[in-house]
Amino acid sequence: MVTIPIIDLTAFTNGDTITRQNIIKQIYQACHEIGFMYLHSGISKDLIRQVFNYSKSFFNLPLEVKQKQAWSDEFNNTGYVSLERERLDPNKPGDLKEALNVSKQAAMRIDASIVAFYDSCTEFANTVLQAYALALELPEDFFITRHNQQNHTLRLLHYPPLQTPPKPGQVRAGEHSDYGSITLLFQDNVGGLEVQTASGNWIVAPAIPDTVVVNTGDLMQRWTNDIFCSTKHRVMIPSDNRVKQSRYSMAFFCHPNDNTEIVCLESCQKEQSPIYSPILAGEYLLSRLQATYGNS
Repeated sequence: MVTIPIIDLTAFTNGDTITRQNIIKQIYQACHEIGFMYLHSGISKDLIRQVFNYSKSFFNLPLEVKQKQAWSDEFNNTGYVSLERERLDPNKPGDLKEALNVSKQAAMRIDASIVAFYDSCTEFANTVLQAYALALELPEDFFITRHNQQNHTLRLLHYPPLQTPPKPGQVRAGEHSDYGSITLLFQDNVGGLEVQTASGNWIVAPAIPDTVVVNTGDLMQRWTNDIFCSTKHRVMIPSDNRVKQSRYSMAFFCHPNDNTEIVCLESCQKEQSPIYSPILAGEYLLSRLQATYGNS
């Protein structure tokens, strides 16, 4: 039975050499075997609660008010994304969710708590990236320096209660992998997130108190020659009374600087030659966003 491991990242930050090495090994194993893990983050619970409250307030606004901030194009990738506008699985109907995409610049126009949360997520992500680098036998700042333009996207997500039956095959978020290097996910207790294992089975990834779900994205998989896996995941519709509840989550998508060339790392070529051709991080993100929204 495959399970998603729970790892205390604070032990990596504060521990002695042996403790740090043990955490690095756990992270390597998690990224290699399933691509998902729960990490104890140390991010302020009060700050997380503030951002969830902001998210609920925003999504409670009338649609015409939200549409004034509508997402417009892949190059900008900020703003409001309406219900069923996005189709993460191109073979299925539009996703039963709405979202607000927030860049660092957009955060500064919204709310102080959003800025503080964005900065906290960036700091936490840099610690994760440091551990990734050490796990891959790289200088510890290898990934951090390639993410220093903070091209990250904070995504506030709302999955509304279902008032009518979904279309055939329709879910809250279709099967997909994430596009960037790593993703941080904060979720409420309504549930629905499922992760696909290497054998093709789907396992539930519930909210665990005081942890953040961290998963590897496509660009990290390309960087590591498939040693770290970018795992398919989805958000399903509950089969019980939770279908009548809103689900809220917050995803922080970490993306390398646009001009970073994603090329197979030397330490990841020991067992097989490079699988993927080099690509610029910005070009890859743009192609994936165009595929996601072009099918809507």
